[in-house]
Amino acid sequence: MALWQQPVTVELLTQMSADTAVSHLGIEFLEVGDDFLRARMPVDARTVQPMRLLHGGASVLLAETLGSCAALAACPPGHSVVGLDINANHVRGARSGWVTGVTRPVHVGRTTQVWAIEITGEGGELVCVSRLTVAVLPPRGEKRTT
Repeated sequence: MALWQQPVTVELLTQMSADTAVSHLGIEFLEVGDDFLRARMPVDARTVQPMRLLHGGASVLLAETLGSCAALAACPPGHSVVGLDINANHVRGARSGWVTGVTRPVHVGRTTQVWAIEITGEGGELVCVSRLTVAVLPPRGEKRTT
């Protein structure tokens, strides 16, 4: 059974991300699974730092994009999410090609969610591991129950 409580497709995610940092960096959504999302990002002039390695901030942007999109799709309709914390460990550099991120749930609760994101290079080598914690917000005007 799929985790998603709201509609989520590659096309919908792409449409939502138009004219944002996501589209500016060339992030492409690839796959929606029963409990995961997959996207890729180019390692090019938009995403590298001065040493021509993938910028850690770009990796974090990919991670937060995947985790936030997944978290929203896992919420009841009308709810929204906001990031509380993100961390990232950059374990290997990438100089060219594409990196691919996959996010999977660690915890999907009523008021918080935690998502794990792994980013790999074209050869499958681990580039970055990240964890995102989000707060789940009820629809406007609806009081949160404790």
